[in-house]
Parts: sequence; C-alpha cells; structure tokens
Amino acid sequence: MEKNKLKIGILLDDINIPAWSYKMINDIAESDYAEIGLVIIDDVRKNSDLKKQSHPSTTFKNKCSLIIRKALELIYKKTIERNTYLPDANKMVSSSSLLSEVPTKTLRTADENDINAIKEHKIDILVQIELGDYSENIIKAAKYGIWSIHHGDCQKNRGGPPGFWESMESWPETGSVLHIVSGDINNKKALCRSFSCTDTMSVSDNKSNYYWKSLSFMTRKIKELHHVGEKEFFERVEKLNSHLVFHSERIREIPTNYTYAKLVCYKIFEKIKRLLFNKFYFNQWILMFHMNDGFSSSLYKYKKIIPPKDRFWADPHIIYKDNKYYIFIEECLYSNHKGYISLITMDENGVYSDPETILETPYHLSYPFVFEHENEYYMIPESSANRTIELYKCIEFPNKWEFKMNLMEDVKAVDTTVCYHENKWWMFANIVENDGASSFDELFLFYSEDLFSNDWASHTMNPIVSDCKNARPAGKIFVENHRMYRPSQNCSHRYGYGFNINEIQKLASDDYIEETISKVEPNWENSILGTHTFNRSGSLHIIDALYKRKK
Repeated sequence: MEKNKLKIGILLDDINIPAWSYKMINDIAESDYAEIGLVIIDDVRKNSDLKKQSHPSTTFKNKCSLIIRKALELIYKKTIERNTYLPDANKMVSSSSLLSEVPTKTLRTADENDINAIKEHKIDILVQIELGDYSENIIKAAKYGIWSIHHGDCQKNRGGPPGFWESMESWPETGSVLHIVSGDINNKKALCRSFSCTDTMSVSDNKSNYYWKSLSFMTRKIKELHHVGEKEFFERVEKLNSHLVFHSERIREIPTNYTYAKLVCYKIFEKIKRLLFNKFYFNQWILMFHMNDGFSSSLYKYKKIIPPKDRFWADPHIIYKDNKYYIFIEECLYSNHKGYISLITMDENGVYSDPETILETPYHLSYPFVFEHENEYYMIPESSANRTIELYKCIEFPNKWEFKMNLMEDVKAVDTTVCYHENKWWMFANIVENDGASSFDELFLFYSEDLFSNDWASHTMNPIVSDCKNARPAGKIFVENHRMYRPSQNCSHRYGYGFNINEIQKLASDDYIEETISKVEPNWENSILGTHTFNRSGSLHIIDALYKRKK
C-alpha cells in the first residue's frame, strides 16, 4: 500500500528567502515523500523585529560606532577575504513563484484563531527558515512540531553570528544541527549533526559551505520519517539524544567593535605569515613507506620518496604480485593541476623505479583504488571532475588499462573505495549533494550483489558519516586479527590533516556501525604537515604526507 506524502508547512518571515532555503523548499516540493501544504508568513516576529529597528539611536557616539564597524568590515573584506569562491548561500531570492500555488496564512497574533486555522490544513511538520522563538501554541499546530537547522555546533557555539566565530578564531571545524521542537517549547532535540572543515580565511565561504550542505538534512530526515514510520523514527531520535550534555562555552554574540578590531588584526597577522611562508616554502605531497612483516605503526621509521619540485605524488595504492610491489599513485604537475595515474614498481628490498604514466583522461584523476576480482585487476580512480564513478579493467598488467563502465553517473563522488563482504559489494564514497558544499564531510554507502552494475542500492542510513574529521575514505578496507578496518581522512584543521583507523563493527544493508580506534596526526616530524592515505600489502606499508620544502 502506497503511503500518503507527509504534509509540510513553511514558516517564513518574508517571501524573500536565502538561496539555500529556496533550494531546500524546492527539494521538498519535488520529492515523492512530502508536499508543501501551507505557507505561514509570521507577522508577529516580523513586526517585533521592525520595532527593534525603528528606534535606532542617533547619538554622535553610535554614529561613530557604526562608521567604525563599516570600516572594519571593509578592511576585512579587502585584506583577508578578498575573493570568495563558493556560490552565496545567503543571497536573497523571491520564493513567490515556487510557492504560488500553495495556500498562505498570515500569522498576526498567534492566538487560538490563528492556530486553529493552521490546524485545519493537517500539517505534519512545520519547517522554520529563520531561527527564532515561537509560542508553544504554534509548535502544537503541527503533528511533529517545528523542524529547523541551527547553523553552528550548539554544544560549543550557542548564539551567533553563524560561521563567524569559527572562522575568525580559526576553529578546526564548524558544526551544524537539525533540531525538532515538539510538545513544549523547551523540548528541543537533535535529528542529526554534522561538522565541516572551517574556512579560516573567509567568513562568507565558511557559511556558504555548510549552509549548502545542511539544507539536505531536512529532506533526508523527512524522507526517513516517511520510510520507517513514526514509531521507529522517534525511537532513533531518542537514542541520538540519550546522552547527558553540558554546555560550558560562553554564549556567542555579535562582537563589539573592539573585539572585531582585535579579530581583524589577528587575521591580518595570520595572512602575513601565510604570505611569508609562500615566499620561501611550498607544500608538496610525497610518499613514505616502511617494510615490515608485522603491522608497521611507527611513522617516524617510514622512508621518504620525494618527487621533483614541479609536481606531487599522493594517494598510493598497492598490488603485490610476483614478489614485486606495484604502487599506483596520483601524479599532478603544478603547471596545470590536472592529475593522472602513474605507477612505481618496488622490489622486496625497497628499491623503487621512477613513476610511469599509465592512465590519463581529459579530466582530473586521483585516488587509484586498485583491487583483484576473479583473477583480474580493476581500478576505480576518482573522476569527480567528470561527475562519474568509473571502473577500469587491466588488460596487460600492470600498465595497460581500459575503461569498462560507469558504476554511477551524474554524481560528484570522491575517493571511492569498494570491498566484498557477505556476498555483497560495498561501495564507500564521499558525495557532494549540493554545489557549494565540501567533499570532506559526508560518507555515503551503496551495495550491490554484482560489481558490474550501474544500479547500486543506497544504504538506508546515508550518509553513514557526516563529519569532516572521519568521513572521507583514506585507503583500502583491510582485515587484521579477524577485524575489519576502514582508513578515513581527518579534514579538520585543513584538507589532508591526518587519518584514522576505524573498526567496522556492523556492515549490513540496514545498519552500519564503526568505531575510531586510532588517530594519526602529523606530529612525528616538523616538516610533515599532513597525511591522508594509508595502504599496506605484504610487508609494504605506505602513506602520503604533506611535506614542507624550500623553494
């Protein structure tokens, strides 16, 4: 029996809304599990905000304060931010055409008559676009209360402005949460949480990045409620919110001019340090390896393989065959920044060859995930620039490969990693659902009984990880002491900062559980600034590392 769509009400302060929320509403409207049943224009809050703005102080002191603030903002934009690279998530657009056929209710007093008028539409969820407090009456006007996205990690950053303090104070990551308020106004619970790498040199891009990502929280959770039903959905919500949480951080507010000036000076100093570093040094991805029969966990023992200064080598993957190690890498020239796949051959004594180019396309390739299946060798290089997940077959080992098929199309997926487990192929990949969001943050899982399929089923828990500290794949999934481990990147602080080893405790079509058991950070040598891939085969253990070199 086909389920009825969930009926969604949209709470607006104005018909003009930010671009991220326009896309979110459009995604809901185009879904097969929900429909927009009502638009509520909240004149109560709007008039309250207008009152606050209608009596600005006109004293000389406050006029000077406003001038100083504008000057500080200009200095920041001209010296620090200068160029922004992401589409502006907060650009205001009109939602009139999108919602033209949806019934509209203006909320003037939030009294019993207003609430009863809303209840007549039998709304399941009220989606709140602009954060703020509502009366308990309106919360009870929808079956499942009010859902809203908090752009900040409310366990650390309570208050605002969104994305400001994280960027200006150089926090490693920026959080976001989807909240539900139901029953009473104080009954606020998290539906999901996520973390993005902070852009420490642009408040605007830092905001846009995690705004574009977090808009998908709403559609995912509405879809989940529709799919699993009320009982199971809210059991999951209770489990997610079952732990005690203390809030020990100060409440964040709009900074005073004095505080803002200090922050801008700090950013200028940070910018000067970067410029001086770039004048005398550059960062280069190199390879590091160690030969050891047992598990080689002491990274200070690893030997460096350093490329020429005009390129970098990264993402090493290994095939061990006929007493030789075949190391497949991304090679990229700084002159064009377009990666291709190269091969290094190494003997059992650690003697290695120069790289040989084996696979190049008109678009960027990286992360050459190589594996054996039914006595044949295959490769899935990262081809996100082509919006595909591509499978290549080796026709003459190790250096001749031909395209076999696309496993997925029209998808921006990075670092695809597959494994065979309990009669299924499992595909792990970080996916960007919305343009402007980061590729660091969200790990998706798919499965198929046939490797050579372009119809992979999406895991019910997708994304299975939504955290820049632990999502993105960092190498082949391996078994050690009868336990399955997944290497993952830590992209907090910056891209490729470190990697983790996670034990996969449950891998099934309806469940996924992993636990981080080891974290690697670039602390063993001053010239090593990052590491983001780990692989091993036979005695060879290999990583890549971000290396500080003199120009």
